[in-house]
Amino acid sequence: MSPGPFSKPTTESVEDTVRRVWVLLGRQIRDGRLAKRWTVQDLAGRAGVSRGVVYLVERGESASIEAAARLTAALGLRLEIDLVDPRKRAGPAMRAADPVHSLMGEFEAAHLRPLGYGVGIDEPYQHYQFAGRADVIAWDLDARALLHLENRTRFPDFQDMAGSFNSKRAYLGATLAQRLGIQRWASETHVIAALWSSEVLHSIRLRPDSFRSLCPDPPDAFEAWWAGSPPIAGTRSAFVVLDPLAGPRQRQFIGLEEAIASARPRFRGYADVVSKLGAP
Repeated sequence: MSPGPFSKPTTESVEDTVRRVWVLLGRQIRDGRLAKRWTVQDLAGRAGVSRGVVYLVERGESASIEAAARLTAALGLRLEIDLVDPRKRAGPAMRAADPVHSLMGEFEAAHLRPLGYGVGIDEPYQHYQFAGRADVIAWDLDARALLHLENRTRFPDFQDMAGSFNSKRAYLGATLAQRLGIQRWASETHVIAALWSSEVLHSIRLRPDSFRSLCPDPPDAFEAWWAGSPPIAGTRSAFVVLDPLAGPRQRQFIGLEEAIASARPRFRGYADVVSKLGAP
């Protein structure tokens, strides 16, 4: 199995290139597993890795080369890796950790938990052949209400992102309801929360109808969760643009239509947020 060479000049960063390779690798491993009708546990056992590693790789996140080789070998595939000039490889960009993505999750959890909700970060789930991890979830068992947040720092592959969001929207709720001991949710709110950056605003303004189709609802339900009063019924899919470094007197998020029409970016891009974090 080969991610394929990058045969034409590109202006994307090393970090974006590495991320794209891992996304493609994860998609092909998942497709190979489903073609064999294996569960995540089946593949993990045959590859000699944990289920968490399978979840991580299928999600498109960076893992070790050894783990990737074990998974591809178990599926009867061949792993080929194109090397790049190490002088062009930025150390922080090669880390598996994503500090901005983590910052968004911590920001959301820190706001939601004091409101009395149950909160989970990077929550694993599996529904028959579908498996993945939810970035942030919050729940109110008394109201039987679920909030699912899919955090995105950029949109290098809209179709891949949409497929991931759609599968979680379809299967995550039932899995979590069973895990938390309730029959079903009275309300489910699924939200793509994107970084309030010029990169993100540019992406959604290039494809506004695609984002509207994926997230057709206004941000009212998310606003209700954020204010401490989750919706009492219904399923909604919304899009918000969020600033995880917002001060107490600043707006912390805006909805899709405002982002498309008139919003000014809070950050130039991903690297701008990293610099403000003082990440090494």
